[in-house]
Amino acid sequence: MVCAVIERDGLVLLAQRPPHKLLPLKWEFAGGKVEPGEAAADAIVREIREELGCAIRLTRALPPFVHDYGRVVIEMIPFVCAIETGSLEPHPHEHVAIAWVKLDDLTRYDLAAADYPVIAAYRASR
Repeated sequence: MVCAVIERDGLVLLAQRPPHKLLPLKWEFAGGKVEPGEAAADAIVREIREELGCAIRLTRALPPFVHDYGRVVIEMIPFVCAIETGSLEPHPHEHVAIAWVKLDDLTRYDLAAADYPVIAAYRASR
C-alpha cells in the first residue's frame, strides 16, 4: 500500500473512507495498492489521480513499515507530496470527504490505525 501526505500552506490533506469499504468512514492519507510490476512512486501518483483527480509531485519518501490490522497485514509506503502546479484541486472521487488539516489537529480525526505511524514519521522528517 502507498499513501500520500499532501502538503499545502502548512496543512496536510486527509480523506474520509466510504461507508461500504473496509474501515468505514475512517480518515486516512489517500493512496492504495501497488499493481504488479509498478513502482511505489508511480503507484501513488496514479492512485491520487484516480481517487482525488489531481496531479502530485513527490517531495520525499518516508520510511515504509508493516501494519497488522488483525485480519490483514499491510506494508505501507508513505510519500510526502505537493499538488502539481496547474493541477485541478483535489476532489473526493472515491472518498466521502476531504479536509486540509493542521499537523497538530490530525489526531482529532478518527484515523485509520496505519496512519498513526505515518504521522510520526512525517513529524520526524520535518
